[in-house]
Amino acid sequence: MSFSTLGLSKPLVEAVAEQHYTKPYPIQEDAIPAILRGKDVLGIARTGSGKTASFALPILELFHRAKPVHVKRVSVLVLVPTRELAIQVAEVFQTFAEALTHPVKTVAIYGGVSINPQMIAVHGAEIIVATPGRLLDLVSSNALRLSDVEILVLDEADKMLDLGFADEMNRVFDLLPTRRQTVLFSATLGDAIADINKNLLHDPVTIQIDDEEQDIDLIKQLAYRVDAERKGPLLRYLIKTGNMKQVLVFVSSVRTADNVVTKLNKNGIQAAAIHSKKTQGARSEALSKFKAGKLTVLVATDLMSRGIDIQFLPYVINFELPRSPKDYIHRIGRTGRAEASGEAISLIIPDDEHHFKIIQKKMGKRVEMLPSEAIDLSGY
Repeated sequence: MSFSTLGLSKPLVEAVAEQHYTKPYPIQEDAIPAILRGKDVLGIARTGSGKTASFALPILELFHRAKPVHVKRVSVLVLVPTRELAIQVAEVFQTFAEALTHPVKTVAIYGGVSINPQMIAVHGAEIIVATPGRLLDLVSSNALRLSDVEILVLDEADKMLDLGFADEMNRVFDLLPTRRQTVLFSATLGDAIADINKNLLHDPVTIQIDDEEQDIDLIKQLAYRVDAERKGPLLRYLIKTGNMKQVLVFVSSVRTADNVVTKLNKNGIQAAAIHSKKTQGARSEALSKFKAGKLTVLVATDLMSRGIDIQFLPYVINFELPRSPKDYIHRIGRTGRAEASGEAISLIIPDDEHHFKIIQKKMGKRVEMLPSEAIDLSGY
């Protein structure tokens, strides 16, 4: 199947080819035609399965088919859980919109930065990608209104609920017209998502992509047994001796992220951290450099990894294990995305070994554990 068979016009098909998409991913094959038909959609697919393009492309196709209007209004609203994801999704819209015969303005709005530039930026916007809190701030400031929204997209709805956005989301829903098309994407189908489905979606097309096993099989997983005091030197040894580029390192806390970055930089490895205590400017700059290959290592907490979308990310390293097997799969799934191979390495201290066995059991896959005692880490 090709993108041209999904109902997309020639300009968008050509734009897709320019972004090196060779064929639609499973979520795109089902979601694009359904959205073009005006159907509500409930999509269950993990991050990295190609879902952003699965709603951005058909939405832009609808703009392409419509007659240009002189008075611009917000007709599409995309709600996301984090600033980084807002920026990333808006960039996807902006990239593909360049192919259209008439301009479509997309604006990302999110907290953590001054509201005034965003109040100016939303003027004339037709697509808004927003975190719920800042969206409500702009509505209460009369900078924008939501009464003309025709399509609502909830991206990573499960994560928004996990982060406590339920009340804010409900306030947003109350501001929207009842007659609209609603598209909901989530990595999981829990009770909360089922409630949203029941209350917001009308006769939706349900798409569930169970591709985690296939994606995991594309990832080469390794683990090193290491004492706690040798973990930092081992990380630097692996990066340097492996001549690794674009390494995403996961940690469990802000403090650890900053400590790891400091020691990496002291040892000649270009690194930056991305976490909730960093300013939005610092986070955006670090992410931009990492995506462009100008930064060797990005150290991230689990939440801040949302929005790190690199099609061919070669390495993920778990400096610390996550709390749940599901989070482990989400982490390593940052590599090996959408048919690309990758390598995931975990550094396991003695206290982690039992938890790591549980992760492997839940994952249904055994990870080779290598000893590190004989590795000479002096100088690292």
